[in-house]
Parts: sequence; C-alpha cells; structure tokens
Amino acid sequence: MAIDRILKDEASEEKGERARMASFVGAMAIADLVKTTLGPKGMDKILQSTGRGQAVTVTNDGATILKSLHIDNPAAKVLVDISKVQDDEVGDGTTSVVVLAGELLREAEKLVAVKIHPMTIISGFRMAAECARNALLHKVVDNREDAEKFKSDLMNIARTTLSSKILSQDKEHFAKLAVDAVMRLKGSTNLESIQIIKKPGGSLTDSFLDEGFILDKKIGIGQPKRIENAKILVANTAMDTDKVKIYGARVRVDSMSKVAEIEGAEKEKMREKVQKIIGHGINCFVNRQLIYNFPEELFADAGVLAIEHADFDGIERLALVTGGEIASTFDNPESVKLGHCNLIEEIMIGEDKLIHFSGVAMGQACTIVLRGASHHVLDEAERSLHDALCVLSQTISDSRVVLGGGWPEMVMAKEVDDLARKTPGKKSLAIEAFSRALSSIPTIIADNAGLDSAELISQLRAEHQKEGCTSGIDVISGSVGDMAERGISEAFKVKQAVLLSATEAAEMILRVDEIITCAPRRREDRM
Repeated sequence: MAIDRILKDEASEEKGERARMASFVGAMAIADLVKTTLGPKGMDKILQSTGRGQAVTVTNDGATILKSLHIDNPAAKVLVDISKVQDDEVGDGTTSVVVLAGELLREAEKLVAVKIHPMTIISGFRMAAECARNALLHKVVDNREDAEKFKSDLMNIARTTLSSKILSQDKEHFAKLAVDAVMRLKGSTNLESIQIIKKPGGSLTDSFLDEGFILDKKIGIGQPKRIENAKILVANTAMDTDKVKIYGARVRVDSMSKVAEIEGAEKEKMREKVQKIIGHGINCFVNRQLIYNFPEELFADAGVLAIEHADFDGIERLALVTGGEIASTFDNPESVKLGHCNLIEEIMIGEDKLIHFSGVAMGQACTIVLRGASHHVLDEAERSLHDALCVLSQTISDSRVVLGGGWPEMVMAKEVDDLARKTPGKKSLAIEAFSRALSSIPTIIADNAGLDSAELISQLRAEHQKEGCTSGIDVISGSVGDMAERGISEAFKVKQAVLLSATEAAEMILRVDEIITCAPRRREDRM
C-alpha cells in the first residue's frame, strides 16, 4: 500500500508500455493532422478560435496550425515545439519536420513491439541520421561563384517553396518579388528591413515590390504633401498634453479662469516642446503617439510634416531604414541621430493613402505590398511569402542547394539502406526503419496529389539505384520526373534542419518510459 501513496491524490502515472503508447499515439496523431498539408497539392486547414469574435485562420503552414492547437499530450507538444523551432530557424519545412518525426515514431513503435530496446533504436537512428546527412552533403550544388546560376537557383527555391502554398498560382510573380527583396539585403538575414503591407482589394497578382519604405498612415491636414531631401526625427513622446484631460487630472480651483490659466500654461509648455523639436532643423517629424491639434498646427506653420501614431513595428523599422534613432527627449539636438531620405510623398494604394519614403539611407530597405481578395487570403499570402523570404535569406548565407520533390529523401533512404545491410546486430533494424520513414515523405507527397504512391515510390527507388539520378515525384504530370529539368530545388539548410530536428524529437519521445501527470490544484474552501 505504501508505494501508492508517493503521489498525491488524483495524480496519475503511466509506466513502461502504456506511457510509450500514449506518447507514440499523441505524436502520430499530430503528424497525421498536418500530413495532408505537405507538398504542392497539400490541403489547407481552417482554424477557428473559441475566443471573442471567433477569428478564422486559413493556412497550410505547419507551424501556424500547430501553434494554434491546444494540446494535452506531452509527446505531441514536443512535435509542436520542433515545428516552431524550424519556423524560427529556417522558416520553412515546418510540416516536413513534424511528419518525419511522426513517421520515425511509427516505425519505432513496431520495433518496440518486437522487443527491441529503445536505446538500441536510438543509436540506430543516430547512425542513420548521420549517414543521411552525409549522403546529402555529397550531392549538394553550390553555385555561389556564378551569379547567374545562383540567381536561377534562388528563383527555383522560391518557386518550390511557394508551390505548396496559396501563392502557387502566381508563383512566378511572387518568386521574383521574394528574390528581388532578398537580393537587396546584400546577404544579411535580417528580414526587418523588408516590410510587408497588406491591403485588401485587387487580386494577388497586383502585389508589387516598392524600393523604399511605405508607412501605413495619412498625411495630416494642412501639412506639406511632398518633401524633398527630408530630415526625419523619429520620436516616441507624448504630444497630447496641451489640454487638461478631464479624466485622471484632479485640479481644485476657485474659478473657471484659473482652469484657463492652467490650460494656457500647458499650451506654453507644448509650444516650447515643439520649438525644441523644430530646432533640430528637421522637416519631418514622426511620432509613435498621438499629436494633438495644437502642436500639429505649430508643425504645419513651420512647414514640418508631422506623422502621428505610426504603428509600433513601423516606427522601429522606419528608424532602422532611414538611419535615425528613436528620440524621446529633445534638449540636446546634437546628440540625436536624424534619419534621411530623398523624397517623402503621399501615394494611393487601392482606396487608401499611404506615405512613401524613397531614397532611404539604408539601401536594402524595401516594402512588399500585398493585394488580395480578403484578410484571410492576405494573412496566408504573408505567411507564405515570409517562408520564402526566410529560406532565400538563409540560402544567400549558406548557398548549398539540393533538388526537391522527394529527391533528397530518396537519396538519403538509399544510403541509409546500404548502411543497414553493413551493420550487424539489432541496430540494423532501426536503421532500416529510418530509411522507411524517410521514403514516407515522397509517399505522402504523392498521396496528397491523389497519385498511386506505392507504384511511384517503387519506380523511384529503382531509378535511384542508378548513379547521379535526379528523379523525384512530379505531381503536375503525376509521374516520376526529372527534378533538375523541372527546376525544383530546395535549400540544403532547410533539409538538414528537418532531418536533425525530427531525429532528435523522435529520440526524445522514444526515451520516455513513464508519464507522471500532476494532480490538479484544488481551490481551498476558505470558510
């Protein structure tokens, strides 16, 4: 009896087999959930939140889907985490990593069922992952030296990334947008300076890339609509203190005229502040907070363009792009770094007026304006484009490229299979299982396109026995096709991240032999 009393009432523990079952089942369920979104013919999911307003998201981005789920199963949480990390680290391959981990566990489950110890499986998986990575390393192409080829590689990668997303219909257009935007970054992976503005209306093909920076604001009334050779002060300061606010202020006075005096004093303070700001020799003032009418008048009289309430990310980015810094005190003008640009003007996009800064100090800045039918379409387009931008910026820093379309998985699977034949002992079973898990990715791509996966994969395996084979699954024609001809390429970094993260996650879940669930906290009756 004593042994049962270690844990509190209602805490439960599952040992050995049962714990492993629970973690396998959870992880495989998650993998099956996102499995259908893999590949060019993958489907989307609608996520509806239970919160207020029941926000609806339509997406096939693995990380977005998994982030939005409320999951109870601890093993499933591990998979959600690897998809998040994949998203932060390389930006794409979020679905693949979960599916691969799920398949590894599915294989591991069969091995555990025939009494192979999890540690044996893990060491087999480790060897297999190492072998698979080396197999890919031998096959990578690096065209960094040849600018033309490299650019076409980038275009191919962008097309491949976009072809499994909502933008697949206009992937030429968007691949070009993404490559142009990333080329401007000159090799930095900081995507901050690429701004994405979403404006409903028009169709996706109306999206364009604009050199320079667009701020989603209108120019105030009576302000100059166009400023050349702008000196910009970017600030985060309160410009709304020229009136006594009724709420929050408690002033005892004995007549109304006293209130007027206080207001007058406030106004004077405001005027001084504005004078100080104008004293910086600027002709554009961008503030993150409100600017009341009175200071706005003063700015307009001085011919300074004042922009209020610039959105938060926008202002950080504006400071970064124009080479200024965000100021909040204005006593010593010499220490404030002003931003510069050649021209500020108002432009129209669709129904809205926006402010356009061109010729900014930081040459790599640009803005992508997305147009589309509705907010849902735009959000999904932004996610897709973000994936493409991430992958491209990673590729520019690490220019190794592999073919896509299930080709890398087949290459790895073949090498891993050879390794299994050479390895004595029970490990070989685990290595073989790893190879099966790898070839399940092309299988799923084929299944999602409604093709006969068994037939295609066996053809593909036969093809891959030849040296230097470039075959993969061509979902458009529904057969085995040449990936090099089709120009289907992926970034090596993405593939490597998928492989390693999935192996580690599977390993982590395999190591579990006991799940202890804590008792829920009780509310004490305070009577």
